[in-house]
Amino acid sequence: MDIIPRTNTIEEKQYLVRFRADTQSHLHVLDHDICATKCPDKLCTVFCPAEVYKWEGMRMAVGYEGCHECGSCRIGCPYQNIKWEYPKGGHGIVFRLA
Repeated sequence: MDIIPRTNTIEEKQYLVRFRADTQSHLHVLDHDICATKCPDKLCTVFCPAEVYKWEGMRMAVGYEGCHECGSCRIGCPYQNIKWEYPKGGHGIVFRLA
């Protein structure tokens, strides 16, 4: 029987999370121009706990493979510019509790 060490910090807890990534993203920025012209703070790069969103040049890059499926981006984008869907069956986050 494996003994799982107790974790204390959010970083330690996030380390326990595993992913089964699909080949296609379940997260989509609907209009990259909105990010570039109307959203100077790029809030999704701040509120996403998995740091899935990164501003690169003139586009928002989406690293969907590490998504925690919390839905923050679905409700947090002030322009409703992110389409969030559940990953296809058998894909997505796998929680390991410790």
